[in-house]
Amino acid sequence: MGKSARLPFSVLLVVAILVLSQQWRDLARAIGHPVAALKIPYGGAILDNGVAVLIVLVAALLMLRGGGLFDRMGLRSNGWRGPVLVAVATIPAWVGLFMLGGLSHDWRWLDLAMLALAFPLAEEIVFRGFGFLFTHRALGWPLWLAVGVQALLFGLVHWWGMGGPAGGDMALQVLMITGIGGVVMALLDRLDGNTIWSGAVLHISLNAAWNVFTVPDEAIFGWTGNALRIGAAVLALLLVWGFGSGKRGRR
Repeated sequence: MGKSARLPFSVLLVVAILVLSQQWRDLARAIGHPVAALKIPYGGAILDNGVAVLIVLVAALLMLRGGGLFDRMGLRSNGWRGPVLVAVATIPAWVGLFMLGGLSHDWRWLDLAMLALAFPLAEEIVFRGFGFLFTHRALGWPLWLAVGVQALLFGLVHWWGMGGPAGGDMALQVLMITGIGGVVMALLDRLDGNTIWSGAVLHISLNAAWNVFTVPDEAIFGWTGNALRIGAAVLALLLVWGFGSGKRGRR
């Protein structure tokens, strides 16, 4: 079977793996074998994200011909420059959110560790590590396809989490924001030498900002919030492109 003939099957297989990684508990419940959440704070989300990462790692190992799993999934480090540049690019967003609402008085360190670190990192491993870098580098997908498939699924997962069709305009806006975010984070990873860490820093930093500041809903989903997101994304891409160390990604 030629490469072009294998590609449609490869796409279907990866989409199925990504859907399984996100919906495995719903599927287990549907077939009559519900899986209870861990009896700890964030127990359900910890279980969901942990198993999702495990699913894609096992799938990548089974699909990989030869070694180099960490390299093909972008889990190795390419140095500090790219992630630091991305962190700098998010500073205006932090300042803007602080001016819009100020510090929140009800956030906890556990909330920040889960919502702004552990869960975004798990999503980066699943969607950008497996969905983007692995499909492009190990399975030979064209760059546009590897970027587009994972970004679309990333957006749809968040759209579904907002209620899907019942979520109305807000769910559609989340679909658009997260889908574009999936594209931006994949491009950052590509520019920084095919590693997930620059995209992960953008994801983590912006999630942290939304959690430590009290921002009105109209700002979060209005033009102000979107302008801060877009500004951080564009600035991050420009800085990593101009000053990053990912020479392979630029080619």
